[in-house]
Amino acid sequence: MIACAAAVVVALALGGKSLADQGPQAAPVSGASQYPTSNAAAVAGAAVPTGLVERGDQRPVVHVAGAVRQPGVYTLKVGSRVRDAVRRAGGASSRGDANAINLAARVSDGAQVIVPLKAGAAAAASVGSGVGGAATAPISLGNATVEQLDTLDGVGPATAEKIIQWRTEHGGFSSVDDLGEVPGIGPKKLEALRSQVTP
Repeated sequence: MIACAAAVVVALALGGKSLADQGPQAAPVSGASQYPTSNAAAVAGAAVPTGLVERGDQRPVVHVAGAVRQPGVYTLKVGSRVRDAVRRAGGASSRGDANAINLAARVSDGAQVIVPLKAGAAAAASVGSGVGGAATAPISLGNATVEQLDTLDGVGPATAEKIIQWRTEHGGFSSVDDLGEVPGIGPKKLEALRSQVTP
């Protein structure tokens, strides 16, 4: 019995020494990422910061002004050119010179596209607005042609045809106010045309 007890003591002593030599084992951290740091955001499902996303798909909003039929602010397609902006504004008026600007240039968001007057029209406008200059004679609604009516601000070929059609059906214009009865001419356009025409 003494020999058996001695054997047990020796076995316990050897087992304790083996555990001491191995040292404490670090317990695995629950939920710790096993992926490289560079992939941590992707693994966690983190969104890419919006500041790093290129806004190349943003539709440009431009202001088309000058000698165009329908000046205003328009939203264009991505990759649009100045030509597209002028077309959205109804194209250049009869007095506008679209070839004076670069129609092939790309438009950027917030840009302004201005179509200038033709050389002759610009000179006439300058004389008409100058101090002491003679103003341009108003156009007579009673005998104006489509081409003459097309030179009026805000009046294109289609509206000019309607004016002549109304004149034919009603025997002429007794007053400039009669223009308000022509389809396509509202109160604002009538006021803009009042100083440019006569019955």
